[in-house]
Amino acid sequence: MMVDFSGLVILVGNYGSGKTEVAVNLALHQCRAGKKVQIADLDLVNPYFRTREADELLTGWGVEVIVPEKRLKHADLPILVPQIGGMIRAPRDLAILDVGGNNVGAMVLAALSDHLAGQAVQMLQVVNPYRPFTETAAGCQKIRREIEAAAGLTVTGLIGNPNLMNETTLENIRSGYRFLMDLSEISELPLESLAVAQEFVPDLEKIGIICPILPLQRQLVFPWQNKRAPAAPVFKALG
Repeated sequence: MMVDFSGLVILVGNYGSGKTEVAVNLALHQCRAGKKVQIADLDLVNPYFRTREADELLTGWGVEVIVPEKRLKHADLPILVPQIGGMIRAPRDLAILDVGGNNVGAMVLAALSDHLAGQAVQMLQVVNPYRPFTETAAGCQKIRREIEAAAGLTVTGLIGNPNLMNETTLENIRSGYRFLMDLSEISELPLESLAVAQEFVPDLEKIGIICPILPLQRQLVFPWQNKRAPAAPVFKALG
């Protein structure tokens, strides 16, 4: 069962949760599924792994990308482009807001409160149980409360990202899934999706994972790493 999101979706989480990689892959996946997709880069605090780094790839697949103008694309500045307000008020099939990490990044949502007022919003917390501060349910809950206070909005669900990059194993995914199911019960929030590297997708059903799946292909790298063309997304249905 693959993900199926519609409307206005806000992705929040702690630093290093893989939130932007999830945002980019979600946009590509839903565009490939035939939806008209928009994505806005609202990360005003982290100079690395921002949606804007994948704007050419996203645009090439037909995703509408809202980022600062070209001359300011790589500036380490708190730039909030005016088109975001229009996207919030009149989203297409799916409009994704990729917000910066922790409560500091979520403060931008308070600045958009007039646009968000009265809108139907899903605010999803991306959780990687293998990152500092989210390896316990208490840590996840603390970060959630801080983000909600800064944003003036309530988290409505979880996206699990049990990922150790190139070191990830199927057992890591299974253990991470169990952690996230427990967190879902404790927090009384639904686990809306599990983000999993594409190569593991065919094996998920046999290890008992039954929630919606977002297949991941890594699209973002540090700017000082050797740059190569990002991989085109591959989408393969379960079963």
